[in-house]
Amino acid sequence: MPNSLPLVTHVVRQFLPNRGGLEDVVANLSKQLPSFGYRARVITLDRLFVEPDKLLPEHETIAGIDVVRIPWRGSNRYPIAPQVFRHLADADIVHVHAVDFFFDALAWGRPLHGKPMIATTHGGFFHTQKFAAIKKIWFNTLTRVSASAYRDLVCCSLSDLETFKPIARHATLIENGADTDKFADRASRTPIKGLITIGRFSTNKQLPQLLATMRALVDQDPAWRLTIAGVPSDLMEGDLRQVISGHGLENTVNLVVGASNEYIARLMEQTSLFVSASDYEGFGLVAIEAMSSGLVPVLQPNDAYKALAARHETIALADFARPEAAAAKIRTSFDALIANPAARSTAIASAADYAWPAVARRYADLYDSILKR
Repeated sequence: MPNSLPLVTHVVRQFLPNRGGLEDVVANLSKQLPSFGYRARVITLDRLFVEPDKLLPEHETIAGIDVVRIPWRGSNRYPIAPQVFRHLADADIVHVHAVDFFFDALAWGRPLHGKPMIATTHGGFFHTQKFAAIKKIWFNTLTRVSASAYRDLVCCSLSDLETFKPIARHATLIENGADTDKFADRASRTPIKGLITIGRFSTNKQLPQLLATMRALVDQDPAWRLTIAGVPSDLMEGDLRQVISGHGLENTVNLVVGASNEYIARLMEQTSLFVSASDYEGFGLVAIEAMSSGLVPVLQPNDAYKALAARHETIALADFARPEAAAAKIRTSFDALIANPAARSTAIASAADYAWPAVARRYADLYDSILKR
């Protein structure tokens, strides 16, 4: 790749080989940018939150992406990593992902590095209601001041735009893209009583509520099966296995940890519905990826999922805090799929609207406008 191309330096707290929505967004955007005349580099932390004792290489190329890793200390909610300033000298644009230490430090340190910056919100820090009062004060003080240092604040969902617009003069909406090739057309071609959920084992995913719903579902029909595919976070594998055992679902729930995308795609071949009990999503990326496989989603009505459901009729909403009602909604969605098998194709077609090339083009246009200013 010619070094004469302008360099976008992405700054994000976690990146590959870690797996998650934030990591996928940065990776997919970085892969697309050369098509639009930009080089990409990623600056990230040198240890994964799920493996804090394992030190990753300081420099690495992953899937063609230049990755630089720096040391950090403190909490994984607000990791302190001041060495980020050492790696900005040749950046033409600095693109910060999420609202955390990097968002604040690079804003307040702008007189030192002098680089034009944009940031993508990725849900901010409102993923749970924990410390809600403190978060609100922080948001309306420190975050408000930090936001003023950014040329543009990109909100990746309508709910983010509503949240950040009052504190940022240059808030704009670019909804996240989805890797629609990763699981493309892999769901079962005939309706099958199989469910799958994908993502970190984090508190906001409300997996215990999903398992309670599964218990209610199996009580009505023992043929139902659930696959939980993800990586440890706030909850560890042992925590989930204890909940599974407590509900007597050992022979009904398949817990898969750290699986490759190809393996997850093969698991999808035994499922027809995607389920998520998550009470917070920045955008709902995983639901879009599931739809690209032909899975029909049944989702918790958080703001992001409600916005998706308003656009796509194949998506059903269910309150997993009420297991019996959620189980009934899952059965209704399955019956609707039997009555209308074309819903599988409709889900795939809906996901195509979020393919990455179009999303990357919008980011490239934004970078172009910044370099021309």
